[in-house]
Amino acid sequence: MKRPSFLELRGHSARRRFLKGLTAGFSGIALRSLLAEDSGWKPPTGLAHFRPRARRVIWLFMRGGVSHMESFDPKPALNKYAGKSILETPFKGVQTSEKLKKVRVVVVNDANGQQRNTLYPLQVGYRQHGQCGVEISDWFPHIASCADDIAFLRSMWTTDDNHGAQVQFHSGRHMLDPREPTIGAWVTYGLGAMSEDLPRFVNMGPRYFDVRDGHYLGPAYDAVNMKVDPKNPLAYASPEVALTDQEQAEQFHLVHRLNTLASEEYPGDGMLMARIRNYELAFRMQRAVPAVLRVDEESVATKKLYGLDEKVTEPFGRQLLVARRMAEQGVRFIQIQHGDGAAGAWDAHSGLKTNHTGLSAQVDKPISGLLRDLKSRGLLDDTLVVFATEFGRTPGSQSGDGRDHHPYGFSVWMAGGGIQGGIIHGATDEIGFHAEQDPHYVTDVHATIYHLLGLNARHLEIPGRKRLDRDYGEVIRPILS
Repeated sequence: MKRPSFLELRGHSARRRFLKGLTAGFSGIALRSLLAEDSGWKPPTGLAHFRPRARRVIWLFMRGGVSHMESFDPKPALNKYAGKSILETPFKGVQTSEKLKKVRVVVVNDANGQQRNTLYPLQVGYRQHGQCGVEISDWFPHIASCADDIAFLRSMWTTDDNHGAQVQFHSGRHMLDPREPTIGAWVTYGLGAMSEDLPRFVNMGPRYFDVRDGHYLGPAYDAVNMKVDPKNPLAYASPEVALTDQEQAEQFHLVHRLNTLASEEYPGDGMLMARIRNYELAFRMQRAVPAVLRVDEESVATKKLYGLDEKVTEPFGRQLLVARRMAEQGVRFIQIQHGDGAAGAWDAHSGLKTNHTGLSAQVDKPISGLLRDLKSRGLLDDTLVVFATEFGRTPGSQSGDGRDHHPYGFSVWMAGGGIQGGIIHGATDEIGFHAEQDPHYVTDVHATIYHLLGLNARHLEIPGRKRLDRDYGEVIRPILS
C-alpha cells in the first residue's frame, strides 16, 4: 500500500483536526466575535488594505550608531567652532532642559550616553552630489552616486540614549517598556506569503538586545535567521547524519503525526501551531534556500557590482546579493544587520575616524550595488530599501577622538517603491544637535513603510493588546512620489 505523502497527510490531518476541534473552538469563535463587535477588529486577510506601491522591504541596519554629521548631514559649523564648548558658541540654546527632556535614561550615570560639550571637527570631507545637490561625506562615495534615487531624512529622533535604541528603532518602544512586535513582524502579520518555499521574514547579521520579533503575535512572526552559506544556511536545518530523501520524509511524517495529535489535544496552543507550520516550511526550505544562496551563478559583472571581488566588501556584498535574490523569489521582509559586538561596531566612542573609515568601506559599495542592481532589473520600483541606525553621534568629542550616543537628531534614508528620489527632508540645527525642521520619531519610518505596502497600520493589532498612537507613527508624505 502506498504511503501518503507528507503534504497529503497534512491535508487529511487538517480536515480531521477541523472536525474534532469544532466543539472546542466554538467558545474561541464566540469570544473573537464579541471582541470584534466591541472593537471593530478583524483579523488580517493577508491582502493589502489598499493599492500598494511596494511589495517587499530590504532593511539595512547599521548597529552602534552612525555619525550623521560624517555621513548624510555634514555640519561645517563643527569645523568653525572646533575646540570650543557649546556654551561659548551661538548654539548654547541646544542644551536647555526643555529641549533635552525627551530622553528616558536606562542606566543612570552610565559612562556613555552623556552630552559632550567640546565641539569636535568633522573627521572627513564632504561634497554635493546628484541633481538634488545633497551633501554627503566622502566616506560614502558609492551611495552618493545614487543620491537622486534616495530620500534623505535628516531629522530623526528617539528617546533611548543607549543601544537598546536598536530595539526602539525596530519596535517603536523604549527598552524600559514591555517588548512589542517589530516592524518586520507586523508587516508579515498583515501580508500573506509571496513564496510557499521561502520564509516571509529573514534576518541576516548579528542581533543582541532582542532576538525575537513576534512577541505577543507569536513565534510564527519571528524572523528566520539565515547565514550566507549554501551548505549550512539555517541552524538545525540539516540532519546530523546522512539521510536519504525517503528517510527524511518519513521523519517529517512522524513528527507531523505527533504534532497533529498534540494539536488536537491543545487546539489553542499558538506555539505548537507555529512549530507545525515551521516544520512544514523547513521541509520545503531545505531545497529552496540553498538555491537562493548560490550567488556563484551570477555574472562576473554582477558580483563585481556588489564588491565580491574585494576582500573588504565581499562579506556584506554577498549578503546584499542574496537579499536581491530573495526579493526576486518572494521573501517579503529582508533584514540585514551590520556591525558585530554587543553594542554594534559603529559605536565610535574613540577613534571615530579609523572606525567609520573602515566600516563605511565595508558597506558603501555593496549598498550602491544593491540599488543599481534592483533598478536595472525593474525591482526598485516595488522594493523599499531602508538604511537606518539607532541614533547619531554627539557634536562634541568623547575620549578626545570619538563621539558619544546622540538620540536628539540623526539621519536615515529610504529608496525604492513609492519613494521620491533626490529628496532632502527635515533638518538638524547647525551643529547637528536637535532635529528641528520636520522632526520624525522612529515609527514615522514604520508608518511610511506600512503605507507604501498598502497597509493601514491601525488595522494591525489584536484584541487585548493596546497600542499607543506613537506606535503607529505618521506617514512622511513629502518623500512619497
